[in-house]
Amino acid sequence: MEKFKYLVVEGIIGVGKTSLAEMLTKRLNAKRVLEVVEENPFLADFYKDMDAYAFQTQIFFLLSRHKQQIELKQMELFSTNLLSDYMFEKDKIFANLTLNETEISLYNKIFDILKKDILKPSLIIYLQVDPARALSRIKKRARPFEKNITLDYLKALNEAYNQFFFHYESSPLLIINVNEIDFINNEEDFHTILKEIEKEEKGMRVFLPKSSKLLK
Repeated sequence: MEKFKYLVVEGIIGVGKTSLAEMLTKRLNAKRVLEVVEENPFLADFYKDMDAYAFQTQIFFLLSRHKQQIELKQMELFSTNLLSDYMFEKDKIFANLTLNETEISLYNKIFDILKKDILKPSLIIYLQVDPARALSRIKKRARPFEKNITLDYLKALNEAYNQFFFHYESSPLLIINVNEIDFINNEEDFHTILKEIEKEEKGMRVFLPKSSKLLK
């Protein structure tokens, strides 16, 4: 895995991106950078009233993610592999989904200034999942600030992610549909994903793994 300098795992809320990032970090002996979601003081209110708290929530995330990305770029000088459970551009996916026309205009100006010094991923792993399955996982982990997330919101987010990555060309992209595998609890499923990640291919590729032990 020496060829991968900076790996990113992405996907909608509840898809398992942080879990996969943590597992890959151990296997690849990489430096892990995880998104700090819980520190956003507006997030719980946002899920209760998205229109009222969207802008505050998004700007906080944008500045927080930018700070982390700058730190990540500095780590690149001292680490063989870096691994993150988000990409900086994801912030814009959420912003376009939740902000009104006036807010998105201001947001875009700030985003364009901050994006200039962001480290480019060597590979992006985009995990796809059915929104209903993601919601089930969200309910199971029972984070207080996520209790008001709705299926409609996840469906809209899922569509926005798919649209974004359908047109994405900046880095090699591996799309993995995880509806029928359980890479967290099934070692064989994790190895299946790991083998696919290790393939040195450019552009976009889609992987639809089947498991001998399907999720119920």
